[in-house]
Amino acid sequence: MSNIADAIQALKAAMGEKLSTARPDLESHGTSETYYPLTPPDAVLFATSTEDVAEAVKICAAHGCPVTAWGTGTSLEAHSLPVKGGVTIDLSRMNRMLELRDQDLCVRVQPGLTREELNVALRDKGLFFPVDPGANASLGGMAATRASGTTTVRYGTMRDNVMALEVVLADGRIIRTGSLARKSSAGYDLTRLFVGSEGTLGVITELTLKLQGQPDCIAAAVCDFADVESAVSAVIAIVQMGVPVARVELLNDVQLRSVNAYSGTDYPEKTHLFFEFHGSEAGVAEQSATVAEVVEDFGGGAFRWATKTEDRNALWKARHTAYWAAKATFPTGQWIVTDVCVPISQLAKAITETEADLAAHGREAHILGHVGDGNYHVLICADPDLSGDLEDTLKLADRMAERALALGGTVTGEHGVGLGKMKHMAAEHGEALSVMAALKRSLDPQNILNPGKVVPLN
Repeated sequence: MSNIADAIQALKAAMGEKLSTARPDLESHGTSETYYPLTPPDAVLFATSTEDVAEAVKICAAHGCPVTAWGTGTSLEAHSLPVKGGVTIDLSRMNRMLELRDQDLCVRVQPGLTREELNVALRDKGLFFPVDPGANASLGGMAATRASGTTTVRYGTMRDNVMALEVVLADGRIIRTGSLARKSSAGYDLTRLFVGSEGTLGVITELTLKLQGQPDCIAAAVCDFADVESAVSAVIAIVQMGVPVARVELLNDVQLRSVNAYSGTDYPEKTHLFFEFHGSEAGVAEQSATVAEVVEDFGGGAFRWATKTEDRNALWKARHTAYWAAKATFPTGQWIVTDVCVPISQLAKAITETEADLAAHGREAHILGHVGDGNYHVLICADPDLSGDLEDTLKLADRMAERALALGGTVTGEHGVGLGKMKHMAAEHGEALSVMAALKRSLDPQNILNPGKVVPLN
């Protein structure tokens, strides 16, 4: 039986000023990036060590008190909202780079370090961490949600870039998974079990990550197309040819219009592809020439190049602020930001049918996507002053998920399950969902770790 009050009293005695019940702290840890309502915890622990986390989890386990991990709060499906109350463990103060092994191309970090902070620290070493979800998310949160992003087409997701973890289990035990080796055949792959578990199986307190060498040459380019189908067809051809593009992003005409207004850019208000190429000067020249030929074959416009660092940063900043650009078109609206992933051969069909569905219901379709791997996002706005509009908007998002499943895809390529996608888990996984539930019960028999997320338990 849960006794949250007793758990908080015990935590106060053990943690002192690291534990807060101040209203501003509770409210800041009960907010979400999207439409979910304020859901504050009963207390917030600002952990500074693995030992803090382990001791807190032991105390909470003794009292059956829910525990929710918090990184930067940038998730889009309410992953970090403590829907059952209890204690939120804020890991943002555990933000150090612990060990850089540049010859092994890997680094050990604490979970509160953000990806941008890590890359600043790596810059002078000629290295970088490639996973880029857009937001300056914490690395622990990125692992917990199996994040990916704009560079996935070349460098993979967090699943591919996490080598080892330190995790606090639901009873307070501390375990280590994986190693510094690039591969292993020793036992179950527990690292991959925790990557993507969204804090429901354990709290990540340390990560070992793969690194990449900084490319000798980086170039970015933008081009426009008459429609989504032409743009996606060009991407399919590029991927099938094996061109190692580092990024290939799609923004449809509606999203491009809002980006222009928000970022002060002057792109034609058409569907656009944003490319980035990494390699030697000769390699980048060859890649870009091949892609330019393919783009021309599918009716794309001329490339607008960005080779200087400041120009590339401006180009990708415009892409990364797409959510805020869309939101600026209706600042008081309730925004749903959803994603799905389909086989790349079905991507044009999925996007055009989604655009048509939204248009039939009088909604603008702000669409962007990591089209090199079949993942696309839709931003849909509900009017809070219009009765039932949020429910109607959520139905549009549900149909997008159902469409993805019908085309052989998944209901989320990178946002994760959280609360928003739980309703679709049975349709996607079938009997496998009961296996996930069995894993959850085995590792967390009291259901105290981020309860109410990912896997529905009776």
